[in-house]
Amino acid sequence: MPELPDVTVYVECIAARVLDRKIERVRIGSPFVVRSVDPPIYELEGRTVRAVRRIGKRIAIGVDGGLWAVIHLMIAGRFRWLKPGAKIPARFGLAAFDFGNGSLLLTEAATQRRASITLVRGEPALAEFNRGGVEPLEVDERTFAARLTAGNHTLKRALTDPATFSGIGNAYSDEIFHRARISPIKLTSRLAPEEITRLHRATREVLTEWTERLREETGGEFPAKVTAFRDGMAVHGRFGKPCPVCGSPVQRIRYASNETNYCARCQTEGRLLADRSLSRLLKKDWPHSIDDL
Repeated sequence: MPELPDVTVYVECIAARVLDRKIERVRIGSPFVVRSVDPPIYELEGRTVRAVRRIGKRIAIGVDGGLWAVIHLMIAGRFRWLKPGAKIPARFGLAAFDFGNGSLLLTEAATQRRASITLVRGEPALAEFNRGGVEPLEVDERTFAARLTAGNHTLKRALTDPATFSGIGNAYSDEIFHRARISPIKLTSRLAPEEITRLHRATREVLTEWTERLREETGGEFPAKVTAFRDGMAVHGRFGKPCPVCGSPVQRIRYASNETNYCARCQTEGRLLADRSLSRLLKKDWPHSIDDL
């Protein structure tokens, strides 16, 4: 799922192309993508775009009259910028917003249709999409610590909870924990002050560095490859590959459709974290440390 750096770059690239331009036509390729009835989606037609914002992992496009199209890409939703009136792809196409200078296409390369467009009227309705998480690049360490330790959860859950921090998901949290040299399953109630300092600094560094890196990669063009698995990441999506710091093979914890990647030597003092399925299968044969492995 696109996270803060990816969504930020999407917002910037969309704004550069559509701000102060009229939406000439809205085309819907899959009716399931529209999750609202009133106001109807076609009320966007003929209105001029006045704002493009990031709300957590969502993108909000505001037009004249206080209307907002709120788009959630979910896991496989992506934007494409093509020539005016470009055809909506039959298999993956969801919708298109046509402008005089191009068409903003929404696609989803998945069998399950999870991406959504919701049309709302006015700032109060738009504010309902804000889950309450603070912006991780805008808070000082004291506020960061207060939000992080408000409950007693694993760091992975706390950092990716949209009610706690805005825009952080599975991929960049892995990178943040590795940069901070801390276990993703450590409980927030057991954090030492110096660990909170490291985590706050790592959060700012990772999100800032990757936002800048993605800007440089696009070079002013529209993002063509938005993915959670990128060259240059330290641990995310790198199971079995060497940690760039110590060279130990990157480990993972699988749960549901997600996985957490980490370096045992850098983050857990060499201890392997139990995988819910594999550790139960191996039982006493499960290796407890990176040296055992």
